[in-house]
Amino acid sequence: MDAASATSAISALSVWEFGALALAAGVVGFSKTAVSGANTVSLAVFAAVLPARASTGVLLPILIVGDVLAVLTYRRHAHWPTLWRLFPAVGAGVAVGTVFLMFADDGMVRTSIGAILLLMAAVTVWRRRAAERAETEDRARAGSRVAAPSYGVLGGFTTMVANAGGPVMSMYLLSAGFKKLSFLGTSAWFFLIVNTSKVPFSVGLGLIDGPSLLLDGALALFVVPGALIGKACVNRINQRLFEQLVIGATVLGGLQLLLR
Repeated sequence: MDAASATSAISALSVWEFGALALAAGVVGFSKTAVSGANTVSLAVFAAVLPARASTGVLLPILIVGDVLAVLTYRRHAHWPTLWRLFPAVGAGVAVGTVFLMFADDGMVRTSIGAILLLMAAVTVWRRRAAERAETEDRARAGSRVAAPSYGVLGGFTTMVANAGGPVMSMYLLSAGFKKLSFLGTSAWFFLIVNTSKVPFSVGLGLIDGPSLLLDGALALFVVPGALIGKACVNRINQRLFEQLVIGATVLGGLQLLLR
């Protein structure tokens, strides 16, 4: 789908479609301050309502708003040595994802997003089991130094193509033994830096333009209450049940995109 068609689709949103996007934007805020990676649900909604390629450009500024709120909330809890280990590999993954988007049409992007969502659901299940098997935090962190390049490249590619790097990084951080606050703080800084660095690439690819930013301006208002709810719930939420719901929604979203 070309830029004109994507712009027309954005401007012709129905009330129900805008409502679905607004709810998905709220989930972005919630995921950034409570359950990192839960925004795969938002990704599925955006890709279902909007043209798949255009949806990545609309969602990116929404994610950045959520990232800013998360950093303001958990900025003192980041583990910077882990971030510095990840960034070079993530940069390589973003570059590969950018090249892919230069040649991929809307159908290819939609199929890729669907496949990535299913992969991320499987990755999340594996992550939880791996985290349960980790015997000590120090041993897990020692292993994470070796795994950082592979996680970084995969995270960079998935975040560039589908804004779906959350589950990859969640898997990495949990397997590295991070506790809740350090997990959220490290994840907040990671995605603020990575998502901001993606903006020039997305503009160059035509994924971010005037109409998409106007839609972002309206949807950003719904990120804030989602983030506030997440902050209030982070110490009360039954994480295991919520992750099961996220996995289920992610699988359904991925299948919906693949079968369209």
